[in-house]
This record gives sequence, structure tokens and C-alpha cells, in this order.
Amino acid sequence: MRTAVVRVNVDPESVLTPAQLRDGMAALLEVTGEANIDVVENDLATMPASRREVELLIAAESGDTAKGSAIELCAKAFGTTPVPGVVTFISRGTDDDAHGVLSAFGLAGEIVREPGDDGYDIVRVTLSEEDLERVPESRVHTALEASLNCEVHIRTR
Repeated sequence: MRTAVVRVNVDPESVLTPAQLRDGMAALLEVTGEANIDVVENDLATMPASRREVELLIAAESGDTAKGSAIELCAKAFGTTPVPGVVTFISRGTDDDAHGVLSAFGLAGEIVREPGDDGYDIVRVTLSEEDLERVPESRVHTALEASLNCEVHIRTR
């Protein structure tokens, strides 16, 4: 399973006091700990009022699922109507990461990993020709190499 990094503005109206922000962060750490979700700790009270964002690390296959969980937890902890920000995924170079990259493009494919002669893995990805007519191969190739940090070969079936 991939790990989503969900950014959430917990005080979009900029109305919470420093004490409320600190209490909300403490509450968020408690509820996320119970849910086995990590939070990047920071002092929201010292952040600009327009950027009072928390970052939650949530195991999820879908960015939308992770975003929904983050919004629910932040609303509970801060008593506000949080606004979701950008959702990204942490890449550990796994096959799950490769499948996640493909799904972001709306693609599905076979992934085979094998050791290379120089100690680095080679990942062979098989996609349908129809898929590569919709999404340029170069975009898929670049995204896979960046996510996996290894040599990628794309072939069609």
C-alpha cells in the first residue's frame, strides 16, 4: 500500500487563536495515533494565518480516500471546516509505487522487476497499445523512473 501525504488547511478562516491551534494539534496527534496515521508536527501558531496546514501521512491506494480521512480527522480535532490541499505520495521505489503511477494516468499494466548487472533494478512495464495512444509513453516513462529510481523499460502487448 502506498503512503499519501495529505496537506490540510485546518484554519481557512484564520480565526483560531494560538492556544486553539496548539490544542487542536494535540487533539489531532491523539486521534491520528489511534488511527495509525502519522502527522508532521509543526507549530501552527507560528505559521502565517493563510498557511495553517498540517501534513498527514496516510496509508491508502487512493488520494481521494486519504483526503477524506484527513479532512474528517482534522475537523474532529480542530472543530473547523478544513480545506484539503495537495495530495502527493511518498515513493519507496516499490511495485506498489509503480502501480500507483500507472493508476494516476488511468493505466493498468504488468510490472516485472529484475536485478541489473550494475546492482540496480530494471523494471519492465507492459501496457496496452490503446493506453499508450491516450497517454504519451515519455510521460509514463519519466514518472516511473522518478518514482522508482531505477531503469524502466516499457513494452506493449
